[in-house]
Amino acid sequence: MNTLENDKRTIRGWALFDAANSSYALVISVAIFPNYYIRMTDDTIDIIGVSITNSSLYAFSLSSAYLIIAALLPFLSGIADYSGRRMLFLKFFTWLGSIACLFLFLFDGPTGVSLALLCFILATIGFDGGKVFYNSYLPIITTEEHYDKVSAQGFAYGYFGSIFLLIFNLVMILQPQWFGINDDTLAVRISFVSVGLWWISLAQISFRRLPSDLPTTLNRSVIKKGYQEIRSVWKALRPQKNLKRFLVSFFCYSAGVQTILYLAATFAEKELSFGTSELIILIIILQVVAIAGAYLFASLSKHRGNKISLMTMLFIWLSICLLAFLVVEKNQFYLIAILVGLVMGGIQSMSRSTYSKLISDHTEERTSYFSFYEVLEKLAIVFGTLSFGLIDNISGGMRNSILVLGIYFLVGIFILSKVKWYHPPLKASANA
Repeated sequence: MNTLENDKRTIRGWALFDAANSSYALVISVAIFPNYYIRMTDDTIDIIGVSITNSSLYAFSLSSAYLIIAALLPFLSGIADYSGRRMLFLKFFTWLGSIACLFLFLFDGPTGVSLALLCFILATIGFDGGKVFYNSYLPIITTEEHYDKVSAQGFAYGYFGSIFLLIFNLVMILQPQWFGINDDTLAVRISFVSVGLWWISLAQISFRRLPSDLPTTLNRSVIKKGYQEIRSVWKALRPQKNLKRFLVSFFCYSAGVQTILYLAATFAEKELSFGTSELIILIIILQVVAIAGAYLFASLSKHRGNKISLMTMLFIWLSICLLAFLVVEKNQFYLIAILVGLVMGGIQSMSRSTYSKLISDHTEERTSYFSFYEVLEKLAIVFGTLSFGLIDNISGGMRNSILVLGIYFLVGIFILSKVKWYHPPLKASANA
């Protein structure tokens, strides 16, 4: 019997890690860094004699980060599940991400763009790589009947922690003189440092409270285990037409969803001249609306089923693409942000719960099926951001890239409409 199971102190320590690393996801990758990067770089950047728009290069950096993550994910999952070295790797990726954030302080002009993008890529790898080992602690620190409650506690800590730090940085950027800062770019660069320090400092509490490693021999079979699981799921999917349709749809619309979430700030700055403080306020509004949206679509799913809920959200995402192509004023973009917030959390949670129901006949291989799902989602990010960057660079504008994302949603809607749904919402217990 694990003496740490359902221990409140241990669970709080685990949840605090979400507050630690979520600060990177919200403060840097969504709210501040994209806008600052566009401001501090030339419209076009020469890379090995090739001229690339700054927004395209940013999209390619995201593609590179998630391509590396997708390649590493099966390996990391195998290590987390079978080697007993969760804490070692959790610490490694946490230090990697937080130190990369600290080095972003050095980015103060066009000459530092290579270092900035390298740090951004490393911080993204640290964030997503660490999540693999963070999530793997859940079945160790609590029992199955408490999974949902403890997982929700982690999300809550992450949400409030990241919002708190984002508001602090908003105040510092709006009123730098209160902090003895005269240079507005310095306030932004200090915000990068604040994320790195917040991330690594809070993580120390988690490191102390979570169970210590009980390492087993790290042999070749352990290292290959994750890749073997991915291959076995790939083979098992061949006769499962319904599940394959859902996964193809999921890949298409995830390419659109994730690309919008990662590149919306870049679009706002480059196409509509949003300032950093305006963008932070926009993100805070988006986060608040996201809470209402999650409840709204959970209720829709309860009464009409997962498929109807997903289809409704995808039509809203399609509308977002069309509106973003047409938007010319900042006030219009606030409306788009409200729509994004409405469907931002719901589309991800509903996709995961739908997938859970569709694989309910494969309970013994759920870990393998979800590893496959995670890899597919990361590859969708690579596909979406890479195509966005290519079209932006070729056409010379981000609006055309937005239209292409709309095509991904159309394809996703069409394929999802072909998915046969065997879980009618007759009772509340039939829905997630």
